[in-house]
Amino acid sequence: MGSFWPYLSTAWDYVHRSMPFGQALIRHLVETGHTVFCISWHNPTAEDRALSMGDYRRMGVMAALDAVRDIVPEARVHAAGYCLGGTLLAIAAAAMGGSGDDRLASVTLFAAQTDFTEPGELALFIDHSQLRVMEGMMWDQGYLAAGQMAGAFQLLRTNDLIWSRLVKDYMTGQRSPMTDLMAWNADTTRMPYRMHSEYLQRLYVDNELAAGRFVVDGRPAALQNIRVPLFVVGTERDHVAPWRSVYKIHYLADTDVTFVLTSGGHNAGIVSEPGHPRRHFRVACQRKDDRVVGSEDWLAAAPTKPGSWWLEWTAWLEAGSAPQRVTPPALGSANHAPVMDAPGSYVLQR
Repeated sequence: MGSFWPYLSTAWDYVHRSMPFGQALIRHLVETGHTVFCISWHNPTAEDRALSMGDYRRMGVMAALDAVRDIVPEARVHAAGYCLGGTLLAIAAAAMGGSGDDRLASVTLFAAQTDFTEPGELALFIDHSQLRVMEGMMWDQGYLAAGQMAGAFQLLRTNDLIWSRLVKDYMTGQRSPMTDLMAWNADTTRMPYRMHSEYLQRLYVDNELAAGRFVVDGRPAALQNIRVPLFVVGTERDHVAPWRSVYKIHYLADTDVTFVLTSGGHNAGIVSEPGHPRRHFRVACQRKDDRVVGSEDWLAAAPTKPGSWWLEWTAWLEAGSAPQRVTPPALGSANHAPVMDAPGSYVLQR
């Protein structure tokens, strides 16, 4: 289990070298003056079958916050999580709010659901009978294989993700060139048996988080206990985390929520760098004491803006940060010395 401890590194340098100019979100943050720490997903094997959602929270989010506090003791953290990572971050932030842990300055959720009553087309694959079948497969191998998970997502958009590519590649003989986004999308990870079973049962089927029944360390991880500002991003064509489902954080949080709806899908909507052609987004802030409106009313009222939402986010982060620039911390610390150059060994995991 020790290999699951988070990797904290200047990963932006790796992204700088491996992605086209301007496309790396981490590089964009660093160039606008932010100090960035990253956590990688551990790719579990059969030996990790017993890792739970609680382990992912403790050994991922909380261990990373402990390391950041050790490296920059006085700093509060603007935390961001993507998809399942965002859901785990929301759980951690709710638990921290309930226990008086004030290390977070804000929380950003990229395409991350907290209410699973309407998870979209993915619900076709998630009911009690299908869960039993999936648990049987995961029990045999100890994890959900990356290909099995990716296959389910592809089936949600067969015309876009399967048939259009097959027709072009095999019927016409025109091989589609690999792009950086396609390579990133193909870099999937496995999920351990226990953690993934809990995720599907407790969140998708039982919706414990939205209902206030998700317990962390003996206390409910109530999203109302998140008192720091939220920045939440949904994407127009998301088949994994539909934006109307992501929007439901408005009904659960008791804090300011800035919501962005951006063009693109689950991946391309997030990797939406400045200068990308034909990009647009909508944004509006619901203050803590404002009247809550439904997603359709929000959509009708929020004006469309051209360009990348990244600039909106970095301006929001700056508004919630200290006005003066500070010297970046030295890499690592006495307790967290660098192990190797970014991006670390996790990229070699199979």
